[in-house]
Amino acid sequence: MADLGHLRSFLAMYRAGSVTQAAKLVHLTQPALSAQLRSLEAHLGRRLFTRRARGLEATPAAHGLAAAIAPHLDALGAIAEDARAGSPHIAGAIALGGPAELLGKRVVGMLAPLVERGLQLRLSFGLPPALIEALAAGDLELVIATTRVARRGVDYERFYAEEFLLVAGRAWAAQLPRKLLEARGARALDGVPLVAYADDLPIIRRYYRAVFGVRVAATASVIAPDLRAVMHAVSAGAGVSVLPRYLCADFLARGELIEIGPVAPAVTNALYLATRTTARPHPRVALVAEMLRRAAAGW
Repeated sequence: MADLGHLRSFLAMYRAGSVTQAAKLVHLTQPALSAQLRSLEAHLGRRLFTRRARGLEATPAAHGLAAAIAPHLDALGAIAEDARAGSPHIAGAIALGGPAELLGKRVVGMLAPLVERGLQLRLSFGLPPALIEALAAGDLELVIATTRVARRGVDYERFYAEEFLLVAGRAWAAQLPRKLLEARGARALDGVPLVAYADDLPIIRRYYRAVFGVRVAATASVIAPDLRAVMHAVSAGAGVSVLPRYLCADFLARGELIEIGPVAPAVTNALYLATRTTARPHPRVALVAEMLRRAAAGW
């Protein structure tokens, strides 16, 4: 097993791109840091860096190792900081981006206790391409992304799988019982209004393909670029839609929405925590990321 201190030193070199700068970060001499690197490379049996005139160039093995260990080491660092009296590192701002529905439904309430300890939460809503660009530019520190956007300098960590459900309000659910859909498939929905958050029906299209094995032939009767508005429209009887379980769980429990789709196969979509590759997250950013990982298990 690799020494934890060696892994911390490696991550410092990986992020700094320089032995000199990394030595300052981990408070070791350059010879000691170089010795740790040689020991880690010998343990792994792989070369992690190539020395260049302007610093260190990471090898593919280094990229893979950094992606595997960074979230965990950062989380350990945040927990250690959090244990200090007064937790002064929590005070300050964190810029977090993601889907408006998820941030509003799950994340804000989860982070509310940190506000009393000085956290200033700055939320940005949007689609992954714009949010990832803002992250790479330094305008955001952490992004919850519904898809991976290829962007140099950005790391992704899968942390949650949202489950999609085909749902209807009471009136439509009475006309479209689950047995009907299981027997007739997508044909049972012919002529039924669809409610979506975009013209191309992204979630509905994915559900049709996974469950019914067909393409969506209809267009949406209602389009609202916010899944919360979609949910309320469906509940009011405007039609049927596909929504993430985390969002509509309360409506399902109260009977305001009814799941009408077949129970198998489950249709899911991976969510990712995105951070900048070259920047060591501030302890409060690492703490928020770790809280998200833990909370997601109950979503």
